[in-house]
Amino acid sequence: MAGTRLEHFLKSVGYPDRASGDSSPFTMRVDGMEIVAEESNGRIVLSYSLADDMSLVPALASYAAGRILREDAVLACGKSSAFLWQDAPSGSGERDMVRLFETFVDSCDWWRERVDVLRGGAATPDADDAMVIRP
Repeated sequence: MAGTRLEHFLKSVGYPDRASGDSSPFTMRVDGMEIVAEESNGRIVLSYSLADDMSLVPALASYAAGRILREDAVLACGKSSAFLWQDAPSGSGERDMVRLFETFVDSCDWWRERVDVLRGGAATPDADDAMVIRP
C-alpha cells in the first residue's frame, strides 16, 4: 500500500500535516527548513538540501569524516547541490522513527550553521565551541 510507511512516520513524529495517498516524497517544514521524507523500498529516507553553491562542497566535505563518527546523517552531492540524508530501515518502530527525525534535525542544524559561516555569516557561540574532527 503506497504511502503507508510515510504516513506512519509522520504520525510517529507528531507532524501536523498528513500525507495523502501516494504523496511520497513529502516536504516537511521544520524550524525554517524543508526536509523531504520519502518511502523507498520499505525505508523512510529523510533529506535536506544544504547548499546550491558547489564551491562550498570542499569545505563541507572536510567536516564529513568527523561527523560520521558522531551522527548517522550522510553528506552527499548531487549534480548541483550538497545535501544530507539519513534513513530508517524497514521494520523500524515508532520510537526508531522519532529518533531518526530528532537526530536528523539536529544534524541539519549543525550543518546549516557551517553553511552560514562559509557564506560569510557570523558563527554562533556553539559553532565556535563545537569539536570538529578533520582527517
